[in-house]
Amino acid sequence: MRGKWNGPAEKALLVALAAVTILGCQSANDSRQSGSSGSIKIKGSDTMVNLCQSWAEQFMDENARVFVAITGGGSGTGIAAMINGTTDIAASSRAMKEEEMAAAQKNRVEPVEFKVSLDGLAVVVNPSNPVEKLSLDQLRDIFMGTVTNWKQVGGRNGSILVLSRESNSGTHVYFKEHVLRRGKEKGPEEFARSALLMPSSQAIADEVATNLNAIGYYGLGYVSDRQKAIAMAANPGEPGVLPSVETIQKGTYPISRPLFLYTRGEPAGVVKAFMDFVLGDEGQRIVLDLDFVPLAE
Repeated sequence: MRGKWNGPAEKALLVALAAVTILGCQSANDSRQSGSSGSIKIKGSDTMVNLCQSWAEQFMDENARVFVAITGGGSGTGIAAMINGTTDIAASSRAMKEEEMAAAQKNRVEPVEFKVSLDGLAVVVNPSNPVEKLSLDQLRDIFMGTVTNWKQVGGRNGSILVLSRESNSGTHVYFKEHVLRRGKEKGPEEFARSALLMPSSQAIADEVATNLNAIGYYGLGYVSDRQKAIAMAANPGEPGVLPSVETIQKGTYPISRPLFLYTRGEPAGVVKAFMDFVLGDEGQRIVLDLDFVPLAE
């Protein structure tokens, strides 16, 4: 009768089909769960939070048994957490300082540095601000408080509100050394006392978007149509260059820097798998998608 399998041959065929089905399901399950497992903590640079989150989300999509937690707080905070063992990876928008390396050695930690991306610091104003270009000297004078009115640099009459990241931020340190101190790590130059120290890059972006007289700086990835990036000239009288992937890779934009991840010793296991992903083609495509600059074209 059609629909019934009662003979020995039919029963053997059913057993064989069942075995194939079970093996097929196991194979699919193994494929879905293959790869790394475990958890990773990443802490540090606020500039890199969105980038690290995107890396983490894609990595977790491809590794179902891995969880990656991302928190900000600034480069110095992340490096300190890496040294004391409360994070696996420190995200930093600057290289580690000598005193941080000494603290790591004292704690028997050997940090390993990975350059993972490039970034340009965009100088931003409100879109209604008529100023389109500044030289590095003019920018320095503004942030040190020597220039205090927009009309002194070709803008409208109005007191300049200077916005900076807080001192623990790698972005703050880089801007001070590269712009205020003209490439020197140490010196007497400091931000104007009137400068407002903001807790995050997003806080600067939000303030600039609503304040006609504000000026601030942050990583290229935070620029939106709610702010206007200023073209920067390395020297007075030279053409201004806008921050972009192309100008940063070519080295023509004068305020750019590498971004780093630091691990506690040579990475192994799931941390190594994550670092390989970040530095691979897929990780570097994510860098470009988020308007940062990949290590190579």
